[in-house]
Amino acid sequence: MKLNKLVLSLAVVGMLFASCDDTKKKEAEAKAEAEKMEMEAKMAAEEEAKMMEAKKMEMEKNSIAGKAMSNPTYSTLVAALKQAGLAETFMGEGEYTVFAPTNDAFAKLPKATMDAVMMDENKEMLQGILKYHVVAGEWNADAVVKAINDNKNAYNVTTLNGENLVLSLKDGKVMIKDAKGNMATVADPNMDASNGIIHGIDKVLMPKG
Repeated sequence: MKLNKLVLSLAVVGMLFASCDDTKKKEAEAKAEAEKMEMEAKMAAEEEAKMMEAKKMEMEKNSIAGKAMSNPTYSTLVAALKQAGLAETFMGEGEYTVFAPTNDAFAKLPKATMDAVMMDENKEMLQGILKYHVVAGEWNADAVVKAINDNKNAYNVTTLNGENLVLSLKDGKVMIKDAKGNMATVADPNMDASNGIIHGIDKVLMPKG
């Protein structure tokens, strides 16, 4: 009888040890699985972040500001955008139509005027001038010409600085009249960008203010 009790006790102890070992094993397996899942989630997040960064860099490279930066014809415009703090705006998402003055267009401005608008204290004025060259939405050359024809050769557009430009056609080319009555010609249309379109013009447009 005593022997039976001893054997039974040993069996119970053995079962307890086995149960304990089994619990520890399951805990270890669960921990290992959790660590694996955490590592996989971390790797997936890092991969997604890399893809998003690559996508952002590609978009910025092909943006209005990016295209202008890669084209030496618009180096003065790029310098003005940077001085005005607008380069990042035209690298970001959106839909813009930019009538972009070439270097030759800026060269037609009096040196004193150009020097003045590029001063730090005149940053707001420079922003206003640059925004006067931008219209919300993406308007390629065909759409611009159609709008002009639909509006009896005088299509008014509101720019990002709130003032208007008047678009017309002359000898098959798009002409732009600014607030001071100056006329610019679209000489290099339809440069596509990820956030809009660029039309190169031969004069700087000047708002009222």
